[in-house]
Amino acid sequence: MEHATVVVSGTKIAQEISSNRSEVWRLIQQLRGLGVDVAGHPATGYQLRSVPDLLLPEIVRPLLRGTLFDAQIHHFYKIGSTNAAAMSAAAEGAPEGSVFLAEEQTVGRGRGAHSWESARSAGIYCTVVLRPALPPSDVLVLSLAAGLAVRTAIEQVDARVSADLKWPNDLLIAGKKVCGILTEMNAEATRVRYVVVGIGVNVNQASFPKELEGEATSLRLVTGSEWSRVELAAALLKSLDREYRVLVDQADARQSILRRFTEQSSWVQGKQVCIVENGARVEGITEGLDERGFLQVRTPEGLRTILSGTVREK
Repeated sequence: MEHATVVVSGTKIAQEISSNRSEVWRLIQQLRGLGVDVAGHPATGYQLRSVPDLLLPEIVRPLLRGTLFDAQIHHFYKIGSTNAAAMSAAAEGAPEGSVFLAEEQTVGRGRGAHSWESARSAGIYCTVVLRPALPPSDVLVLSLAAGLAVRTAIEQVDARVSADLKWPNDLLIAGKKVCGILTEMNAEATRVRYVVVGIGVNVNQASFPKELEGEATSLRLVTGSEWSRVELAAALLKSLDREYRVLVDQADARQSILRRFTEQSSWVQGKQVCIVENGARVEGITEGLDERGFLQVRTPEGLRTILSGTVREK
């Protein structure tokens, strides 16, 4: 990256990383296998044909200066799940603001038993560790704030793209999912020890497996052009930093988050829905969020508060 688009000899690279030329060749092959475009020949050296759109700490960190997320950025070319890695690190004392980014997840997770399709270097697979001084009941509001942050970031990169917030943790464009958020926590009865917020965004996928075609889309499919994942990831983390600081610092932040989520979602008010919650089926019309962020649904039996579950349009 320090010599992008310049031909650098294998000998020079070997000296800089305190290794030998055969090890450099092996590592270059590994990078090529991961999709990095490296040209070159042992006689002349190696050249990055283009600066890769990889979410490397060296590339992302300078864009996050002054935020909570600029100190501890962990990057993986392939990992099981960024949420699982973040939960494990948080349990071992990882500082607030630690970021886990992956090019590919082999067991990406959604809510419940759902998986998250994580094509290599096509989306943003990101989890952050937070340690808010909040009661566990406020963590849903934090998840809603993350949704607002993603929506803002997408609009900052391309103002023509407006995502719909689906309670509690999805972003849709033209009725198809473009982002999912998975929030997990470790808490005592009155105090959160740590929260991890996992965000999966479909960015440059050109297609999806047959079983997902009807319900998933990507920013590339929506706009017809490739997006810079680095630019979007930086915008997302800066936006999340702003939302989080407001939530923990300002007394009226919760009301602001619930109001803005309601304004930017077609699902919260007046939507005919069917919800499966703990095996039970609830049908009705949405009537806003309560003061904790839970969904209110008017059913034939009366007003029902939905604590969790899969919400679908009826």
